[in-house]
Amino acid sequence: MTSFQHAVDRLYALGHELQQGPSRKFDLAHMRALCDALGNPQRSFPSVLIAGTNGKGSTAATLASILHASSHRVGLYTSPHLLRINERICVSGQPIPDDLFAAVYDRVTAAAMPLVAASALPHLPSFFETMTAMAFDFFAASKIEIAILEVGMGGRLDATNIVEPVLSVITDIDIDHQKYLGNTIAEIAREKAGILRPNVTAVTLPQHPEANQALGERIVALGARAVSAARNLPSLSPQSSALVHTSSVETRFQLSVLGEEVEIVSPLVGRHQLRNLALAITAAEELAAQGFHLTAESIAAGTRHTVWPGRFQRIEATAQRPEIILDVAHNPAGAWALSAALTEHLGERPRVLLFGAMADKAVDQIAKILWPRMAHVVLTRAANNPRSAPASDLAALAQSLGVEHSVSATVREGVELAMAEARSLGPEAAVVIAGSIYVAGEAVQALSGASPCLKNF
Repeated sequence: MTSFQHAVDRLYALGHELQQGPSRKFDLAHMRALCDALGNPQRSFPSVLIAGTNGKGSTAATLASILHASSHRVGLYTSPHLLRINERICVSGQPIPDDLFAAVYDRVTAAAMPLVAASALPHLPSFFETMTAMAFDFFAASKIEIAILEVGMGGRLDATNIVEPVLSVITDIDIDHQKYLGNTIAEIAREKAGILRPNVTAVTLPQHPEANQALGERIVALGARAVSAARNLPSLSPQSSALVHTSSVETRFQLSVLGEEVEIVSPLVGRHQLRNLALAITAAEELAAQGFHLTAESIAAGTRHTVWPGRFQRIEATAQRPEIILDVAHNPAGAWALSAALTEHLGERPRVLLFGAMADKAVDQIAKILWPRMAHVVLTRAANNPRSAPASDLAALAQSLGVEHSVSATVREGVELAMAEARSLGPEAAVVIAGSIYVAGEAVQALSGASPCLKNF
């Protein structure tokens, strides 16, 4: 049997979809052929598909935690990972073990190779196609009761979209992956709407008018049932009876869920997370209506025990290091959300930003949102990732924006440099790490050498 590390190395050798061009990424016929050779494991369990630009992972993690707290055996498939590739495939809060990861990889590869030899596939499946097939295979073998699937990119032609979902959820839509999804919010929304199905409930929230129109047109055309999660979105008004109380470690408010008043407590911080919470709770209510065993109490418990590291994750200050805040913030919408959360929780305290991003992201827009709000920016790049923007390019951008900055060859060195800069600004200064989940993951390893919060839900 292939070793775990060999399986991981061979997966990465398949290349990233964004490097292979639309023809490699966008072909569901190949994904269907692969899963057919595996016996169509995705048909052995009901699925929830979650698409959108931002908030997919937070919504998926919260919904999976709610189902687990409700005593359902639940599979969770997300991407990308923070530290270890196993994080992408979880059953009831546990990442797939190394030995089973290798065994599932072998099964999927063994199914794919004869298809390539017979020209039923033009090439081996991509990294994401292989990972998605592995998740389906492992979930089926684990006899899960339901799978929560985060769409990788887009929706209409994403590898996850070969399932027939019992529920579709669409989070906030913004500009991202224009080369593959379109140059306007309307075009991108139409791609995301590809996860919708006739007579299947679609959960979403009012958002950008172009997205609303595109989603609404598709829902009507399909005859899908639209459900707004606005009913579970608490008011931020001080006059509201459902006033939201926030801190740097949790969000708390009262909410009527399944006809009962409960206290919702979430470790996901930031006002933008209220929208993701509303989507997850509404999805849970809709699943309860379909016969899944969920109660108001289990929904509250699952929300409270959600684990989703790297999203405005606070690491408290010690005598040796300043306060550190980790957040992915890998596109303009995420950068605005992070900026608002920093203002809410840090006020006017000085901040040093450690930043690295993928070159295919809207780096200039992210920079204009975040960098001017920082006392200093340390620019770096994730190791061994060909998509990483060179630190020298980031430095040229910082120079053009007139931002005080320095450059670090590695994330590990960047963490030390950012902490030193923060210490020079005084005890109130904080370090913010953002721009890419890969940079955040390397930063966590540099800070602790261990996975943050990768534990049971």
